[in-house]
Amino acid sequence: MKTSVKATLIAIAVAVVLLIVGIVYAITQRANTPEPPEGEQQQTVSTDSHVLDEGGADAVTVVEFLDFECEACGAFYPIVEDLRATYEGDITYVVRYFPLPGHVNSTQAALAAEAAAQQDRFEDMYHALFETQTEWAHSDVETPAAFRSIAEDLGLDMAAYDAAIADPATLERVQADKADGEKLGVSSTPSFFIDGVQVELQEWDDLEQAIDTAVNG
Repeated sequence: MKTSVKATLIAIAVAVVLLIVGIVYAITQRANTPEPPEGEQQQTVSTDSHVLDEGGADAVTVVEFLDFECEACGAFYPIVEDLRATYEGDITYVVRYFPLPGHVNSTQAALAAEAAAQQDRFEDMYHALFETQTEWAHSDVETPAAFRSIAEDLGLDMAAYDAAIADPATLERVQADKADGEKLGVSSTPSFFIDGVQVELQEWDDLEQAIDTAVNG
């Protein structure tokens, strides 16, 4: 009996020691984990990112990597528009390109948006692309004429539009966004970042909850 009690006490003592060692190790590991460089969260935003809404000095920055042909992006489009209105002034909303290889027209759509941006009409093209998505998405071949038609409907300078589409720099601009997204671990669209932290989307209201938490603390 005495031997059993002694063994039990020894086992408890060992468990306590192991617990203490574990706590000390965890604290040490946390202390030795390097902090991200100052301003690292801003990797989600480049100097030429397209800003749809500019918030105030204390605004939360929301960045969306999108593919205009992506059905999920199209489904999130009205949600995003509602959130932009709800949190106007409290968020800075940024859009970046991330055309996916499985979508034949995704790069063409991004080129159209970038060509419009060169005429200060990015947001108009942004809306038009999502509102007409079902008309040009899921084609077996690229249909640049469809986007040129949208540009004409928007009243863009078509000579300038055509020149922008033909300019390799326009494609490079689109590819630069995608390269940045890949460095951040983006692999699907839409992907959202709030102040540099990626939002995990599992439910439709996850983005709203994340924005509300960031804005209201």
